[in-house]
Amino acid sequence: MAPGEKIKAKIKKNLPVTGPQAPTIKELMRWYCLNTNTHGCRRIVVSRGRLRRLLWIGFTLTAVALILWQCALLVFSFYTVSVSIKVHFRKLDFPAVTICNINPYKYSTVRHLLADLEQETREALKSLYGFPESRKRREAESWSSISEGKQPRFSHRIPLLIFDQDEKGKARDFFTGRKRKVGGSIIHKASNVMHIESKQVVGFQLCSNDTSDCATYTFSSGINAIQEWYKLHYMNIMAQVPLEKKINMSYSAEELLVTCFFDGVSCDARNFTLFHHPMHGNCYTFNNRENETILSTSMGGSEYGLQVILYINEEEYNPFLVSSTGAKVIIHRQDEYPFVEDVGTEIETAMVTSIGMHLTESFKLSEPYSQCTEDGSDVPIRNIYNAAYSLQICLHSCFQTKMVEKCGCAQYSQPLPPAANYCNYQQHPNWMYCYYQLHRAFVQEELGCQSVCKEACSFKEWTLTTSLAQWPSVVSEKWLLPVLTWDQGRQVNKKLNKTDLAKLLIFYKDLNQRSIMESPANSIEMLLSNFGGQLGLWMSCSVVCVIEIIEVFFIDFFSIIARRQWQKAKEWWARKQAPPCPEAPCSPQGQDNPALDIDDDLPTFNSALHLPPALGTQVPGTPPPKYNTLRLERAFSNQLTDTQMLDEL
Repeated sequence: MAPGEKIKAKIKKNLPVTGPQAPTIKELMRWYCLNTNTHGCRRIVVSRGRLRRLLWIGFTLTAVALILWQCALLVFSFYTVSVSIKVHFRKLDFPAVTICNINPYKYSTVRHLLADLEQETREALKSLYGFPESRKRREAESWSSISEGKQPRFSHRIPLLIFDQDEKGKARDFFTGRKRKVGGSIIHKASNVMHIESKQVVGFQLCSNDTSDCATYTFSSGINAIQEWYKLHYMNIMAQVPLEKKINMSYSAEELLVTCFFDGVSCDARNFTLFHHPMHGNCYTFNNRENETILSTSMGGSEYGLQVILYINEEEYNPFLVSSTGAKVIIHRQDEYPFVEDVGTEIETAMVTSIGMHLTESFKLSEPYSQCTEDGSDVPIRNIYNAAYSLQICLHSCFQTKMVEKCGCAQYSQPLPPAANYCNYQQHPNWMYCYYQLHRAFVQEELGCQSVCKEACSFKEWTLTTSLAQWPSVVSEKWLLPVLTWDQGRQVNKKLNKTDLAKLLIFYKDLNQRSIMESPANSIEMLLSNFGGQLGLWMSCSVVCVIEIIEVFFIDFFSIIARRQWQKAKEWWARKQAPPCPEAPCSPQGQDNPALDIDDDLPTFNSALHLPPALGTQVPGTPPPKYNTLRLERAFSNQLTDTQMLDEL
């Protein structure tokens, strides 16, 4: 072998060669791990300890496996060109339907309880407008039980007053005709039934128990004032009647329902559940939760819903309590309380009312996304209704609870709280003033009910489309009314006419159910993805890089600080335990020679020349080299054998 090749081979053997020219696979992998930008590989090589190396090997292999798995899914998804179509039909649960007659009780059964009140109401109408209320069937009735000279009981308790616009602060009593001063606050209530132009304003005055604080309520129409005055006394009278007696005075299911069909199948009163409402009497709920199974429908259209014909019986209507004829219907869930007076839909007589439904189901997220409640358990208001939680139930329960606390009795149109009684004159003479003041505070959101009650997170809502048509027609009523009269012969002892009947159709317009569901805009996955995107974009960082940062700046950093503190503690303890030097101060070993003083800054070449020699040492004398021996004529000028030596020049 030539001398030059031999020297090259020797140099190559002794010097560390890295990179693709590494002699072994181990060296190649070591070089790659030390120089690659891939996180994790370098930590496998530079980590100290077998446990750390095993952990980093596990992290790196896991990351590689996840990458391969995700890439495989992406490739399979890219090359998948097939599609799948699923078509299915399903039934929709039919909602609960509650039907009430607008007139709560048959007039013939409650007339004896309201005789005095109606007589005073007639006198008020005669005094205000100069004519008494009259109807044919009541002209034949005898009013012998009411004497003309009898002192008016209801007007004395709550006097009806006429306010003249020219005389402020004074009012004239309806019955006595005397003028009286009116003090306190005057609250004007807008007309909601009808309006009659008049220069006079009608109202009534309510006072507290000590009659020192009074409030006068005026109305733009005398009709509204008289109806409101009548309603207050009506609630006071009916609050003292037992529930069983009121149920018997109202309409039975057989009287209210003439015919019934659901989904093309006949139904009857047995498919309806009694629900007694204080202001609407006996109401009946179809497809209630008390039934064994909840009915459903598989088709849309009027032929596949609920069809009923109702007997309204206009002659049994109370003339002062209600001013319209018909029925009220409300569509709700099976576990929901039917608020007939709030959201009920009125049905006209001599008409067919078609109600098409479209179901919308909403799901909202609770805290921290919104202030809704799942079941009302986190709302500090007791549910006095035997139904699932809703915002209306919470508001009415809150008002009824405040009514019991402030006035000592419960309002008649709402359910009774535990250990409470309905308000009446005998036990609470001035409950009306308290009720009006409390209701005014509730409307102005001064009771705090609106701030405490929360909306339900999940609820169903039926969007209704109502259409009307005359029923029965002129040509069909000739045979339809006699047939219905014959069908109702057991319950009705008279010939029916079209003003006593109302037809109702309730159905799904289609079976498309709309669901509105809330989802968090920022989930944990989105948060981690956003963090990863920002770290990868600006710092070329990954999950493994984050683990490296945690290891270096948290584990290693604090371990170094802990070792230093432990070393200082050991040195302090050693100095404390060492015996003191009596003759001379002890100096650490190696500090006798001032030349060996350790400085924080390393010496430079010039400063090192000026350092004094160590004590007791002698610099050996070394002759200068012969520089001519270093000069070669020509390196590797001739081919030399392995044993041949070069001569000196």
